[in-house]
Amino acid sequence: MWNPQPGAQAAAFSARWVDELFYGGERGGGKSDFQLGYQEDAALRYEGKSRGIMFRKTYAELEELQGRAMEVFPAEGAVYKTQSSASHPYTNCWYWPNGASVKMRYIEHERDYGRYHGHQYSHQSFDEVTEYSSPNGMIKMFSCLRNAHGVPCSVRSTGNPGGVGHGWVKARYIDNGSRPLTIYKDPESDFTRMFVPSRTTDNQILLGSDPAYVGRIIAATNGNEALRKAWLEGDWNIVAGAFFDCWSMSRHVIRPFEISEQWHKFISGDWGSARPFSFGWWAIVSDDYKTEEGLILPRGCIVRYQEWYGMKYNDHGQPLFNTGLKMTAEEVGAGIVSRSGKKEIGIGVLDPAAFSEDGGPSIADRMRKSGAKFRRADNARVPQRGAMGGWDQLRSRLIGEAFDRPMIVCFNNCIDSIRTIPILQHDKDRLEDVDTDQEDHAADEWRYACMSRPYVRKYDPQIPVEQSLQSASIQNISMKSITQQHLQRMKAKRDTW
Repeated sequence: MWNPQPGAQAAAFSARWVDELFYGGERGGGKSDFQLGYQEDAALRYEGKSRGIMFRKTYAELEELQGRAMEVFPAEGAVYKTQSSASHPYTNCWYWPNGASVKMRYIEHERDYGRYHGHQYSHQSFDEVTEYSSPNGMIKMFSCLRNAHGVPCSVRSTGNPGGVGHGWVKARYIDNGSRPLTIYKDPESDFTRMFVPSRTTDNQILLGSDPAYVGRIIAATNGNEALRKAWLEGDWNIVAGAFFDCWSMSRHVIRPFEISEQWHKFISGDWGSARPFSFGWWAIVSDDYKTEEGLILPRGCIVRYQEWYGMKYNDHGQPLFNTGLKMTAEEVGAGIVSRSGKKEIGIGVLDPAAFSEDGGPSIADRMRKSGAKFRRADNARVPQRGAMGGWDQLRSRLIGEAFDRPMIVCFNNCIDSIRTIPILQHDKDRLEDVDTDQEDHAADEWRYACMSRPYVRKYDPQIPVEQSLQSASIQNISMKSITQQHLQRMKAKRDTW
């Protein structure tokens, strides 16, 4: 029988009383093995009365997990059947002699849940959940958690920092107010959740048989410090592979101050009904302004001083991921006017889709009746034939004139922009664009604002944008030295988790 290694893997494995457990963090922590052990334990512990299912995003991604299962499950007599029969009713399924079974399946999109609606499973495994842009498919599968024989039902998920699902995974398991290895009870469902950080140093089998593993991971990061911290330190505050890797909390998020009456103001908006809408209030700096943080906001810098993000919350104040308020255009228009107060606001820029007319007045026209006035925004996402792209404009403003002279900032009360923009990832098929399956509504609206006020950075070799020297200095350290430093640092952190 498979047995967990001492440390985090053993802690995750023994927490059978937890409804939902996320085991994630560093690479090489034995996460996939943990999933196999979790399923095998249920198959044997409950004397054939358990029904398990293991998910990856696609069938192709199941291959590695299935390969390891071929090494683990047969030791306890399990057999794998690709075709159904009278004695083995499920395809692509593991069967134990006592009657327990574990299906190998995929959920790529939320709609794939329909394949399992009405099924019954006592143990569900979701491997590499940060590859999912939304948790909705996984959460809907919770409705299939039931067992006619009284077997305790549970869910286990694994993953590393980074990926399109970094944001919702971090919000669900890491930022819920509880410490690692501590139970969190969902106030709406009473479902218990727990986060167990995976650690490379706990996987002594891997490090003993392959001592060069950590060095290869370091080499694979190719000097990318964010990726290194994510993969080797399990740092969830670092966004590996971020589309806006130039975003910095210290440069782009500032404390609120009194906006000058002389600064021109405007609003940008991204429409949404079933999905959240996003509206931002901006002020254009007329003369250089020094913030409390010591930043200089140059002339022409745009300051986001207020936002309205139309996301739905449940009765316990918890956000419902990527779910809109379904407000009417008239209600949204009235809300914009009331939130603008007495400040004189110029004509704003709005998502071009809001101007389409399908047998009646457009959303923009209906908002105008409430007093909210907009013109069609430039929706160019990426450069076309020499024209400017919205993401390039936003990136240029984030970089700014110098490290202490950004050309776009937001007040720290713009929480949904701060929450969603830094974690956006590249589209895997179009690297110059963001992955639109993510929560990109605020980013789209920032893009509209930037395109309405085009900016071209003036090159001045005397005022370079500050670049991190850490990655460059790392190249001068031997790989063996880096590996030893990492292992020592991780061992020192062990007692703090």
